[in-house]
Amino acid sequence: MSSKIVSSYSSVALIALFGGGLMLNTALVYPQSSGVGVSTNVTNKSSSGASTLGSTSSTARFNKADEKLVVQLAQANIAEINTAKLADQKSKNDQVKTLAKKMMDDHTKALDELKQLAQIKGMTLPTEPDRQQKMVETRLTALSGEKFDKQYVEQVAERAHKGEHKLLLQAGAKAQDMELKNYATKTLAVIESHQQLVKDTTRSIESGSHGKSDSGVSSGGGMGEKSPPAYGQ
Repeated sequence: MSSKIVSSYSSVALIALFGGGLMLNTALVYPQSSGVGVSTNVTNKSSSGASTLGSTSSTARFNKADEKLVVQLAQANIAEINTAKLADQKSKNDQVKTLAKKMMDDHTKALDELKQLAQIKGMTLPTEPDRQQKMVETRLTALSGEKFDKQYVEQVAERAHKGEHKLLLQAGAKAQDMELKNYATKTLAVIESHQQLVKDTTRSIESGSHGKSDSGVSSGGGMGEKSPPAYGQ
């Protein structure tokens, strides 16, 4: 009787030992397999979601209001570049030429950045200024000497304080597209930096006009002379 009991205990012990060994072997062959799978899936899902969101944000088209602002900003930059080229060609005042060079450089860069943004949004920008801006360019083309210098600098001042300055403020405050808002904020700082240069150039023209005549025009018609109506008004 006792030998049967011992035999039974031995059988149970062998079964337990075999089962434990099988479990240990399984753990060694498949270490933490389920944990790795879960972690990988979560990471992939998160990464995929972030990539899709970024792509959607950068390529979403402008709404109608933002698109109109972009067109106006492009035309303003083109107008500034065109009149700056005129000033570089026509003026004999070093300060005016310095101002014109600054306008060309800054507005060319601003236009290039706007082109890149428009391309991402699937939008084609205008290649010419608007009708009023073309009229300004035509009138400046007909002037020379100090008259040209004076009118050119007045136009730069007008745009730096009102025209393009106002457009950029509007875009920064009302644009729905965040990238357009960022562009407006960045470019506004550049436009405002022109204001002091405009003041310095104006003083240079004033000091150069006293006691001089230009193309038969008396120096009495310098900065103290009544100015014609501002272009674009």
